[in-house]
Amino acid sequence: MFSGTYTALVTPFRNGSVDEQAFKKLIREQIRGGVDGIVPAGTTGESPALGFDEHLRVIELAVQSAKGRIKVLAGTGANSTAEAVELTRAGEAAGVDGSLQVAPYYNKPSQEGLFQHFKKIARATRLPIILYSIPGRCNIAIEVPTVLRLAKACKNIVGIKEAGGDADRVSQLRAALGQRFTILSGDDALTLPFMAVGADGVISVASNIIPRQMARMVTACASGKTSQALKLHQKYYPVFKDLFIETNPVPAKAALAMLGKCEEEYRLPLCNMSAANRAQLARTLKACGVLK
Repeated sequence: MFSGTYTALVTPFRNGSVDEQAFKKLIREQIRGGVDGIVPAGTTGESPALGFDEHLRVIELAVQSAKGRIKVLAGTGANSTAEAVELTRAGEAAGVDGSLQVAPYYNKPSQEGLFQHFKKIARATRLPIILYSIPGRCNIAIEVPTVLRLAKACKNIVGIKEAGGDADRVSQLRAALGQRFTILSGDDALTLPFMAVGADGVISVASNIIPRQMARMVTACASGKTSQALKLHQKYYPVFKDLFIETNPVPAKAALAMLGKCEEEYRLPLCNMSAANRAQLARTLKACGVLK
């Protein structure tokens, strides 16, 4: 249902507000680049720093700009179950195709707490839900038995974004949940290894910058053209790595600003890159042919 390349969109700001025109332009470029979908208001979209109304506006803009040409998998998770329910229902009303639900951050719930959290959200909506396990940010993983339990209890929990950095988890998930359950890589650099053991694609940060190249890489891998996919991976691997030289989405937004696609403006506590890291990122983008 959600296979292929999905772009975890940045949220452009200008003078403290969401830059709606820049955001719409980014989405048009994603469509031209051939991605399968977009993920507005996720971690890369600085969702923790968006107000509730802003969060919904970003999702509405994504739906309006996509116009059904690509799927919109909206980030509507929260560390408050009630807020996640409210965001998800609002996303459903706005016309999104699905919901990405991050593990509650900071709270550090038990696996039983995670089960109850996601079950309550799933039963409050008809949207298909992709879980999002990212222990590096949340300090907890959605364990495989919990994912299996959720998939059995809630038919609209249809997949997971796996961002734990471990290909063995993909094998475990595929063995436990079968072929119909969607598994998406949460790390550009691990897309090919994850797909080699059963993942269906990627929710990508790099495709903010290189949508066409990421879509080609994933399509090539999925269609068995492994040498073609590997060449693209090797060419853009330095970009994958340097987009995380500082906390995401700071380098991604800096790269887009270098390309003239948005202002380099963040919401505190995120701030501009160090001069040394900015110079390294620029060198990498030039070396890979992304920046002239």
